[in-house]
Amino acid sequence: MKTDNREILLSVRDLKKHFPITQGIIISKTIGAVHAVDGVSFDIHRGETLGLVGESGCGKSTTGRTILQLYRPTAGSVWYQGKDLAKLKSEELRAMRRQMQMIFQDPYASLNPRMTVGEIIGEPLVIHKLADKKQTQERVEHLLDLVGLNSRFANRFPHEFSGGQRQRIGVARALALQPELIVCDEPISALDVSIQAQVVNLLEDLQKEFGLTYLFIAHDLSMVRHISDRIAVMYLGIIVELTTRDELYENPLHPYTQALLSAVPIPDPVVEEKRQRIVLEGDVPSPVNPPSGCRFRTRCPLAIDICSVEKPEFREVKPDHFVACHVVN
Repeated sequence: MKTDNREILLSVRDLKKHFPITQGIIISKTIGAVHAVDGVSFDIHRGETLGLVGESGCGKSTTGRTILQLYRPTAGSVWYQGKDLAKLKSEELRAMRRQMQMIFQDPYASLNPRMTVGEIIGEPLVIHKLADKKQTQERVEHLLDLVGLNSRFANRFPHEFSGGQRQRIGVARALALQPELIVCDEPISALDVSIQAQVVNLLEDLQKEFGLTYLFIAHDLSMVRHISDRIAVMYLGIIVELTTRDELYENPLHPYTQALLSAVPIPDPVVEEKRQRIVLEGDVPSPVNPPSGCRFRTRCPLAIDICSVEKPEFREVKPDHFVACHVVN
């Protein structure tokens, strides 16, 4: 895959994560596998935000977790600072994780209810033995101020906070080790619409201040357009289109991307009335037994004979515009 001249911070190549399906209690045997991620490749440049979008169940979150090695990949490589994370052993990986953090989707489930906010945010510093008790307390108070919370809240418990405040605590925890890369796993989907913009603006401000690099996973296309520099569109475990934010929204080439964007409401009744909505027929196929050839062919209005036989190559059809489709020239 070609890239521009900016420094590549993370390089993912042919990443696969298959979850085995087993049968039997005493003697279990593998009878199949869920192809959650099935050959994903992309680069993330230092300081940019790459948006990863797609329907629920397409493998977005699994991709993020596999990149950070929370799930060990079935195949493929994840190159970070010249090292393949997929091949690192536990101690090496633990050291690398200081530079890679995650903001989880559910601010209610991702915070330990038995720990105070100060303990939650300071835990990474304790685990990596980077600060004593006083330094940890000072760092926690600084992080709380940084994400817009009162530093006096450090002794409170998660149940005393709203969803938006809890997600800010999650952001503070992710920043504790001063990472370079943060995987944002649908960080706003569980929040009220009125709070979503506040959290996204916070992430943007922190990126500018600390030069952070984001993989921003979401299904809200309008919010992804706001925060991302480039966007990758995922369908049933593979990436079908990858390009810059403006290019994707102004000139979507893959039929699936076109259908997704046609469902995004436009706040202009005149334009909204004139545009044509693309409605996909059928359901998303099972990742246990994905279609042969092109994954999208069973729902694609443009499918031709070759689509059922040959897997389309993920290729650059225009500068910085990659598409996996037989029909697109």
